[in-house]
Amino acid sequence: MEPTPEQSPHHAYPDHWEADVVLRDGGTARIRPITTDDAARLVSFYEQVSDESKYYRFFAPYPRLSDRDVHRFTHHDYVDRVGLAVTIGGEFIGTVRFDRINDQGRPASAPADEAEVAFLVQDAHQGRGVASALLEHIAAVARERGIRRFAAEVLPANNKMIKVFRDAGYTQRRSFEDGSVHLTLDLEPTEKSLAVQRGREQRAEARSVQRLLAPGSVAVIGTGRAPGGVGRTVLRNLLASGYTGRTYAVNRAFDEDLASLDGVPAHRSLGEIDERVDLAVIAVPAHRVPEAVADCGEHGVQGLVVLSAGYAERGAEGRELQRELVRQARSYGMRIIGPNAFGVINTAESVRLNASLAPESPARGRIGLFTQSGAIGIALLSGLHRRGAGLSSFISAGNRADVSGNDVLQYFFEDPDTDVALLYLESLGNPRKFTRLARRTAAVKPVVVVKGARHSGSTPPGHAVPVSRIPDATVSALMRQAGVIRVDTVTEMVDAGLLLAGQPLPAGPRVAILGNSESLGLLTYDACLAEGLRPRPPIDLTTAASPQDFRDALAEALADGTCDAVIVTAIPWVGENGEAETGDGEVLAAALHKAVAGGSAKPVAVVHVEIGGLAEALAAASSTAAPRPRTVTPAAQAPTATGPATGPGTGTGAATATATATGTGTGGTGTGPGTGTAPATPADRKASTTPEASTTPEAPGAPEASTTPETPETPEATTTGPGRIPAYPAAERAVRALAESVKYAQWRRQAAVPGKIPEFLDDTIDEPGAAALIEAQLATAPDPRGRPLTHDEARELLGRYGIAVLPTLPAPDPAAAVAAAARLGYPVALKTTAPHLRHRADLGGVRLDLADEEALRRAYGELTDLLGKPAELLPVIQAMAPRGVDTVVRASIDAAAGAVLSFGLAGAPSELLGDTAHRLVPATDRDAAELIRSIRAAPVLFGWRGSAPVDTAALEELLLRLSRLVDDHPEVVSVALEPVVVAPHGVTVLGASVRLAPPPARGDLGPRRLPNY
Repeated sequence: MEPTPEQSPHHAYPDHWEADVVLRDGGTARIRPITTDDAARLVSFYEQVSDESKYYRFFAPYPRLSDRDVHRFTHHDYVDRVGLAVTIGGEFIGTVRFDRINDQGRPASAPADEAEVAFLVQDAHQGRGVASALLEHIAAVARERGIRRFAAEVLPANNKMIKVFRDAGYTQRRSFEDGSVHLTLDLEPTEKSLAVQRGREQRAEARSVQRLLAPGSVAVIGTGRAPGGVGRTVLRNLLASGYTGRTYAVNRAFDEDLASLDGVPAHRSLGEIDERVDLAVIAVPAHRVPEAVADCGEHGVQGLVVLSAGYAERGAEGRELQRELVRQARSYGMRIIGPNAFGVINTAESVRLNASLAPESPARGRIGLFTQSGAIGIALLSGLHRRGAGLSSFISAGNRADVSGNDVLQYFFEDPDTDVALLYLESLGNPRKFTRLARRTAAVKPVVVVKGARHSGSTPPGHAVPVSRIPDATVSALMRQAGVIRVDTVTEMVDAGLLLAGQPLPAGPRVAILGNSESLGLLTYDACLAEGLRPRPPIDLTTAASPQDFRDALAEALADGTCDAVIVTAIPWVGENGEAETGDGEVLAAALHKAVAGGSAKPVAVVHVEIGGLAEALAAASSTAAPRPRTVTPAAQAPTATGPATGPGTGTGAATATATATGTGTGGTGTGPGTGTAPATPADRKASTTPEASTTPEAPGAPEASTTPETPETPEATTTGPGRIPAYPAAERAVRALAESVKYAQWRRQAAVPGKIPEFLDDTIDEPGAAALIEAQLATAPDPRGRPLTHDEARELLGRYGIAVLPTLPAPDPAAAVAAAARLGYPVALKTTAPHLRHRADLGGVRLDLADEEALRRAYGELTDLLGKPAELLPVIQAMAPRGVDTVVRASIDAAAGAVLSFGLAGAPSELLGDTAHRLVPATDRDAAELIRSIRAAPVLFGWRGSAPVDTAALEELLLRLSRLVDDHPEVVSVALEPVVVAPHGVTVLGASVRLAPPPARGDLGPRRLPNY
């Protein structure tokens, strides 16, 4: 909304303060600055406020606003006097205002840094979190304008407003003066205020999705009069699924005398329906969608599923139509799934909603599925159905113009009917938020992701989101850090989802293999080794094995403390006539289920070859009803078992098994992070053993990292009986799913005891000094986009954080080189610093171990004769560093994903093979330890082929210091330390490059707001 000419030209209308927000009940509203055009809206709003609320606002009866009041409350300079309004349908439902004051409480201008603040919320909208959202946004505005404190006077009886201030999480002081409560809030965000903000965000966004998935009534707008067509198909699917709510068919082309269609009431508009409709499914051509949305908004519809196509997938014109669609829907407080969506499904018995184009509603199950592609959604629904898996909910978001994977992840976290979250993503609108939400969700239930459009370098058609420039390998590493199970294909997603939804998490990587085919067992053994598991030699039951033999062998393996998971391999029995007998699958399935019926804490998977009915029988064994609960022994009282554990590169050690569990029944809750609780997963509902819960992954040949005992999420829990046993047609698929489960289980154990960000000694880190250097350097930068630092400037800045860079001295001629060497002391290195030769020892640009002047002069002559004149080569002299392993450490800031810390070996391993590991900043001590152990070439650091192990502790400290530097100072947008020589004792940084620039905006640290793409 543009300002009028009456407003000060020196303070233009701040349109960046405008924001769409999700309120506590899941509805949306718009927050924007109040302008002089809002006089009529303000008066209308005030007339709808109760006398009691007016009394609380003005401390006296105040039935109406005077013209002077209206002028004062609508004229602002957006610096010392600011007013914000919350609107729905263009009308005010709440307002907030601050006025800058001095120490005596009188109106003031900057540099006064305190303001008086006051709120007023329409009674009909109190309790929706309107005031809390306004406080977040007005506080952000105040900080932007240099205001550091809010002062407020509140009547003691105004408990709601006092609670808003008290619960905000800001540092505050309270006193009772002259019959009112005087509150002072420090507006600097605190850890508590950020936690409060994110907790509210989580509950509101989860509720907004829940309203879309569990409506009390549904209207299908665009239902055709004749069979067929999108709208009629959705109506048919709604009826076939047994939807428990009320259903309406809406089409403005219906005859006036048409009373029903397919047995449901038929109407020409929503205004003809006697009740408020909760969810509208829009299936009309794109040019008619605005009319349908307006009809929905004017009649109180809570949410929309827009199946109509013709939006951003059609280009720039369609993208603008899509943005207008979102603006229109949000103006009425509605959220949108779509456009170009496939629909939504909720299999809960109390809902049974299939508002999608899927002809058959999936069985009820414990898997939540979100996809940004209708075609992929169809494939996933079909694949899960064939494998006998049920879903808790399904959302196909199409162009995801509004509701996104982040919103659905918020819902999955809270949903007690979802044990495993499967997401097919083609774009990440807010990667910072996604990794934060994924980490929290993965701490209580698995999150499996397939990322499409990995290598296209552009956003998929229809997805108007910011494009991150981070390579896909980095995205994958960051997902792993957040506990996300990243797989490459939708087939792998289904494979992993089946295992995670039906089986407990493995306690370790030790795998028992048994079956009636030696060859299939060997294939499984090889696949385990390839995936980094520790398989035991396969147990061959021979082709004569009966189902009872399988049952006995499986029961024995499950009772064996030296294995953590079991893979059963099976081929058809061969009859006396030489023909395969494929009809005994049900018998074998029954035998396997009896073996696990004792409540095993180990996952079981089956690899079979053409055994008729086996996969179906194994899948059918887990009904949608809640199995009989079984109490699990608390971890503190659980028995332990020890046994040998061997594996490649690990030697032999003892394993300790400890039973732990969280959650109650199929719909129970387990302790989750933050302020709420989250449902238990199958892994939680069954006891799990915990051998060797190492805090860092082992690199081949690396010493075992320190261990941290697992802490149970709850001291006591109940667990359910056996679930479905997943069956796979190939050993590689079963093993890959199991390997992902093993890695996820290890991440869960480590996440239970988070890593720490160490506090370095005060005298080794000079944060204020670094800030002063950065400010001075940016002040002299001719380019507003920033500037690279010189070698000396970079050394000085890094030195403020205890990162010493070996000095270099210029050597423009042989005499200068000799003088520099004398100053540094022999032996020295002679290097070129020309960009095309930097770090290229293979081209002859580096000469090492020059012991005296004669050797230096000879090397200087050879260098210039071979590569060019000194003015072109820019040679430098540097003291020799201790021998060690050359590595490279980098940190960079991506506007979408945030600061990323990277590590690899210098040269070909990282540059040619891409063997680089990544972690988000700020990195913990565990992140640093994992970082150096997760590259494929890590054995080189730990004594590979008899070499001396290097000082990895010093390397980890260097990583943590760099992490803190870029976290403390977001203006440091890029740092490269290359090479970093890691010796048996200590590290030496030989080269450093640093770039400074104004930091990118951090949307995740500001007040809550919905993205506008």
